[in-house]
Amino acid sequence: QMAVLFCLSCFINTSNAGQILRPASNIYKIGIGDILKITAWKEPDLTIDSARVRSDGKITFPLLDDIQAEGLSTMDLKKAVEKKLKVYVEAPNVTVTLVNPLSRKFYILGEILRTGEYPLTKTLTVMQAFALAGGFTEWADKNKILLYRRGNNKEETIIIRYKDIINGDFSKDIQLQPDDTIIVP
Repeated sequence: QMAVLFCLSCFINTSNAGQILRPASNIYKIGIGDILKITAWKEPDLTIDSARVRSDGKITFPLLDDIQAEGLSTMDLKKAVEKKLKVYVEAPNVTVTLVNPLSRKFYILGEILRTGEYPLTKTLTVMQAFALAGGFTEWADKNKILLYRRGNNKEETIIIRYKDIINGDFSKDIQLQPDDTIIVP
């Protein structure tokens, strides 16, 4: 038992514990429609309480005009703003906060009680999406549910069998991604 505890402690590094749980692929990328708050420390004139990312992927910032925001993480945008502000401020210290992630949505259509567009503000699965949409109508075919997914220059259709999930096969309860469309025939 001592050897097992020792080996486990070899792999735990408290300074990197958060990094172990969050792979780089899970870093949030700013999207069109997102609302950001950008604060410049000790520079109230260079603070924006609500900046919406426009359809061209940019925001407008005092003194700097348009800055690309879409596709960047909040840390990347912070660094870009700080770099450009160095012309005007000796040692700029900027904080970028994602206030409202409006760019992340999924859609659910068909034999569901409340069809439509839903925000993807947290990690959701297909089952949770059904709950948000009020559940199925009495005519829903729960064995032929389709999930359409676009991303990385490819389109994918995934068949969801609701009965498999409720019978304990949770591997079929797929995590949703932005712009997923669920169709319940």
